[in-house]
Amino acid sequence: MLAPGYRYELQVKSINEKGAWLYAEEQQLFLPRSEWPAELAPDATVEVFLYLDRDNKPIVTTTMAAAQVGEFALLKVQSVGSHGVFLDWGLKKDLLAPYSEQAQKMVEGRSYLVHVCLDRDNRPIASSRLEKFLVKENRDLREGEEVELLVWAFTDLGAKVIVNNDYEALLYRDEVPADLKRGDRATGYVLRIRGDHRIDVTLRRPGAAGIKDARGVLLEALEEDGFLSLHDQSSPDEIRDQLGLSKKVFKKAVGGLYKDGLISLEKAGIRLQRK
Repeated sequence: MLAPGYRYELQVKSINEKGAWLYAEEQQLFLPRSEWPAELAPDATVEVFLYLDRDNKPIVTTTMAAAQVGEFALLKVQSVGSHGVFLDWGLKKDLLAPYSEQAQKMVEGRSYLVHVCLDRDNRPIASSRLEKFLVKENRDLREGEEVELLVWAFTDLGAKVIVNNDYEALLYRDEVPADLKRGDRATGYVLRIRGDHRIDVTLRRPGAAGIKDARGVLLEALEEDGFLSLHDQSSPDEIRDQLGLSKKVFKKAVGGLYKDGLISLEKAGIRLQRK
């Protein structure tokens, strides 16, 4: 039996004027004609999302939910009920976040980062108690490895992020772009695995590759009017807000461009040396 709350690719068994019947192991699931992709035909496969209707009967749709079971997503509270709140996850039936699964009381109209899971009765629900679904200590990541990041929360140290839908990690404050928001997704890299096996990440490629990228960012910023009012005494916040770079990476990129004769350094900032 297929579990609700997941995406599946299913084969079309038969088609009539009302819709299509899909193979689903021991189940037969009905896909209404209004849900058909244009090219649907017998024996074809179609990607669907399986969930439960208001009577807890399994139904399929070609509309994909914002997240399936085991994934995280930023979802908005649509309404408040007696057993919890209902979140918009992109389907006709909203997703329940029981009061017992709320890290803080959820308020109608606000959005929360949640994990989609199954309750004891095998029904999809949402939980904002994210810690219990995350791994804190590294098991298989390597320093420099490219990873997918989901912004979870902001602290004095920086941004707490979810790595590869699995790990809890930290993006340090001087690496956090000014426009980064909770729920944003980004490609990042494993900066280091600490002695306690906790994970630090970066938005820039580590090592020489990251410095090369930073040189490109600097040159692009200088192309507009040939001058950038940043220098060695600029604060990390100023550098991050203007370029999205940490001060450490900024200084290395500036040093390399100066050595190559591409920029000149003035008291008030950096000037592009046009050839």
